[in-house]
Amino acid sequence: MSSDQNNFYKAFEDQHRGSREMIKSRLSVYLPFIQKIQAAHSNASALDLGCGRGEWLELLKDSQFAASGIDLDDGMLSACRSQGLNVQTGDAIAHLKSLPAESLSIVSGFHIAEHLSLDDLQTLIKEALRVLKPAGLLILEAPNTENLVVGTSSFYLDPTHQRPLPSALLNFLVGYLGFARTKVLGVQESVPLREEHGPTSLFAVLSGVSPDFAVIAQKAGDASVMASFDAVFAKEYGLTLELLANRYQERIDVIERKTQMLEARLNRIWKLLEPLKWAKSLFKK
Repeated sequence: MSSDQNNFYKAFEDQHRGSREMIKSRLSVYLPFIQKIQAAHSNASALDLGCGRGEWLELLKDSQFAASGIDLDDGMLSACRSQGLNVQTGDAIAHLKSLPAESLSIVSGFHIAEHLSLDDLQTLIKEALRVLKPAGLLILEAPNTENLVVGTSSFYLDPTHQRPLPSALLNFLVGYLGFARTKVLGVQESVPLREEHGPTSLFAVLSGVSPDFAVIAQKAGDASVMASFDAVFAKEYGLTLELLANRYQERIDVIERKTQMLEARLNRIWKLLEPLKWAKSLFKK
């Protein structure tokens, strides 16, 4: 990547991705999975592909996790190096291929899958499966095109995106290519909207679905170790279009019920006024 491209993409990320602390806060959704890996693997280690500014690496470091990152963009890696993170410049897939089998506990890639061709994405998944230890995790996060604003607008803001990547397709790929268990998570949604349980607005339906999704895939491993992850894989994460649409329909239903009640009251009042109307007509005669 040329220096001009490096500078462009770093400036783009700085403006549109959000602050370092905000990104770290959003990434904390993955910590329950990390804690399970730490309990399952002694000397657990992680590799982050396309690590960018290193928020995920910093979060792993804060969690006492041995982690390294790789990225083609030296401009982005300068932020990692200023934090003392273990990173190197290079191609993610080539680096994966150079690693020994069953050498890592976690392979992750945040907003890298949508930049790859289908062939490269499949290669990345296969190589991740090879280098992961039994019960190890692959985490891939991407823009969620089920969010209608993301799918029709903001996805195309990044000129390096290849094409929209539906969560169902990525989830299918990791299972098809050999992972034993997969989970789709909706992530990065508005906390107030996520915690709201009543009817919602039309704007929330259009823009409130989790703007990103992640597929977490687990390599086959010892049955007791796999079972220790059951709770985190069973939990539901994020806001779906169906959920928000149902909330909006609840709002419409409430309005319709109130309208019907008002119409019924007006009809009763109208009937009570009928004798007065008849008396008024006699008076006029």
